[in-house]
Amino acid sequence: MEIENVFTELPDGDIWLSEYHAPDVRFSFKSEVLASEQSPFQKMVMAENETFGRFFTLNGYVQVTAKDEFVYHDMITHPALAVNPDIKRVLIIGGGDGGTAREICRYPHIEKIDMVEIDEMVVRLCRQYLPQTAAVFDNPRLNLIIGDGLAHVMNSADNSYDLILVDSTDPVGPGEGLFTKEFYRNCSRILSEDGIMINQQEGAFYDWDFREMARAHEKIKTVFPIARIYGFNIPSYSSGYWYFGFASKQLDPLADHKPEQWAKFGLQTRYYNADIHQAAFALPNYVQEKLANVDK
Repeated sequence: MEIENVFTELPDGDIWLSEYHAPDVRFSFKSEVLASEQSPFQKMVMAENETFGRFFTLNGYVQVTAKDEFVYHDMITHPALAVNPDIKRVLIIGGGDGGTAREICRYPHIEKIDMVEIDEMVVRLCRQYLPQTAAVFDNPRLNLIIGDGLAHVMNSADNSYDLILVDSTDPVGPGEGLFTKEFYRNCSRILSEDGIMINQQEGAFYDWDFREMARAHEKIKTVFPIARIYGFNIPSYSSGYWYFGFASKQLDPLADHKPEQWAKFGLQTRYYNADIHQAAFALPNYVQEKLANVDK
């Protein structure tokens, strides 16, 4: 569902920026608009709200807010490192706000961190307005590549990475190619035997979100022997509950969970912990029922 942000100015002068969660449902922020740009790939808005702080939208959808970004970035990064603490080579696709790279850079043992973001304007706006996440772009350990993540994966050698984090937008526009079977096959090819892929996998409450989740999950299951979905609460996202996919050739996110080893990293996190790790893979009944046909 591709709908632009809706700006509404009330008689008192307040401006409200709304995101459509469904054709008849909107989530609105009383906003001060800081920047509105159109890149060759997408429309972006940077704004500020008293409760959520600064927030960033792409093509009408909230990508990150200062208030709750820690939830998303904890959950896209730390579960994989708690399953395979020996990860040394990481590829981030997308993630132009910098939050995912920030969390990965907290692991001093990781030797290679490549980040491929297709839209330079996303990085520039986030560096200007969201230093909370984008300050990581000054970290010399991060190799930022402005380019096509799809092409980067296709052109990478076999066994190039131990972890791939697909921090993509929704499967429309520039993010569409990151939800294809060909892309997942190439991710499997360039991963090590104990490598892991984590991908942004939409929500399950609204029909459009779930349809895209199911399509992605079905494709991933044909490529990776182990493919699981895990969820987390994030207030600024559609329905307040969102999901990632965990895919691997041989590591199971629950059976191979190593909380004691992960704890030795000594990281202070605001959302993720060992109990959350286990609970995140326990899906609500309505989600299990919706996925039943996909998982057969």
